Amino acid sequence: MRVVFMGTPEFAVPSLQLLAQRHEVVLAVTRPDAVRGRGKRLEPSPVKAAALELGVPVYETKRIHDEQVQRIREAKPDVVCVAAYGAILPDSLLEMAPLGSVNVHGSLLPRWRGAAPIQRAILAGDERAGVSIMRMAHDLDAGDYCRQASVEVGDKPCTQVMAELARLGGRELVAALDDIANGRAQWTTQDQSLVTYAQKVTKDEMKLDPADTAQANKLRVQASTDEAPARLQVAQRGMRAVLAVMAPQQKGLPEGDVLVSHGHVYLGCSEGAIELLRVKPDGKRLMDASAWAAGLHAKPGEPLHWGRV
Repeated sequence: MRVVFMGTPEFAVPSLQLLAQRHEVVLAVTRPDAVRGRGKRLEPSPVKAAALELGVPVYETKRIHDEQVQRIREAKPDVVCVAAYGAILPDSLLEMAPLGSVNVHGSLLPRWRGAAPIQRAILAGDERAGVSIMRMAHDLDAGDYCRQASVEVGDKPCTQVMAELARLGGRELVAALDDIANGRAQWTTQDQSLVTYAQKVTKDEMKLDPADTAQANKLRVQASTDEAPARLQVAQRGMRAVLAVMAPQQKGLPEGDVLVSHGHVYLGCSEGAIELLRVKPDGKRLMDASAWAAGLHAKPGEPLHWGRV
């Protein structure tokens, strides 16, 4: 099967790799090189890097208009596969290939249509997060789906859940293409009464707040990414909370107080407390919270407080 693949971030890479093992990927469409991470240098998207390693031709573009549609049409795909490309796709592209266009979406549709489904699932406290293989449609993530699969969220950090779902999405995509090609695919129409939307997560909403519950703050830490980190300040010094768990044994810790005890760091919230396990103080390396606390040099009995950055 001739496949045009469209994707940009790390989430899309397993889908591309598995497709290349089973089919002829004639073109990988991705967004152009951009400044990524802290290096302040132009770097290729993860999909571009993977495609070049696989020997797949790469076409870079920020948007999809008539010119870009024609370039994709020239590749003569049997199917177009999309995984987190990062731009609106016109109907002329969705209807181009004989087998249509299918998308790997990171949620159990119709829950969490939109830009940040995995983070929203974690922030909402969903027990499971998943992927759906859906037909591309004119409206946002509104197409019928033919396959779904999920993983347990538990206390896994967002990066781990994303990685698990990326691999799962690739496997489900390959299986879906077999079903589509053989006429075995069974399509399910989304129940409009169950639709929820996953708006992009902002940096401001990820800030920890002692006036919120321990559960809400713990979920912020769990859902954090480099683009939207969970931040707070302790003793007027900013930091990123990288890993945290609930601390039921400290449920009586007053809101806004910090307790450092035997290498443990606890934060009092409006209801309950959380324990910081891994932190990244501003201007410093990632470290265990116990190591950070050892460097506080607080005077014995001196109260510590925390709050929003």
